[in-house]
Amino acid sequence: MVAAASRKSVTKHRSSRDVQSTRSVRWDKKMSNNCAGALLVYTMMQIFFVLSFIETKGMSIAPYFGLVLLVAIIIPFCRKYEKRWETIADSGLTEQSVAARFRKDQIVLWTLALGLPFVFIAIIKAVGAVI
Repeated sequence: MVAAASRKSVTKHRSSRDVQSTRSVRWDKKMSNNCAGALLVYTMMQIFFVLSFIETKGMSIAPYFGLVLLVAIIIPFCRKYEKRWETIADSGLTEQSVAARFRKDQIVLWTLALGLPFVFIAIIKAVGAVI
């Protein structure tokens, strides 16, 4: 009785695994996860790198408003990417074509997330040198 039940369980497990392997990739979900991760990394880099370069005298809240502004700049960009991938995933393109587009967009997204904080640091240093 127990052996028969375990065989049924194994068979059911194998059939569900086969169905999962034939299902197509959820590109929109993958891009959404990449956007969320990139936004977290971007925000952490803003906090730890950019705020350390902003010099204020006393207890000023201005750097924190600047941080909120810098993070608010990137959110619409990430949302645009997510919306774009909702339509691309349902466009009927081949898997290879979608995978190539995904990789290109993924590289652009992560390059911006990792590079923009250093661009902002350069701008802050340039403004500080002029003032």
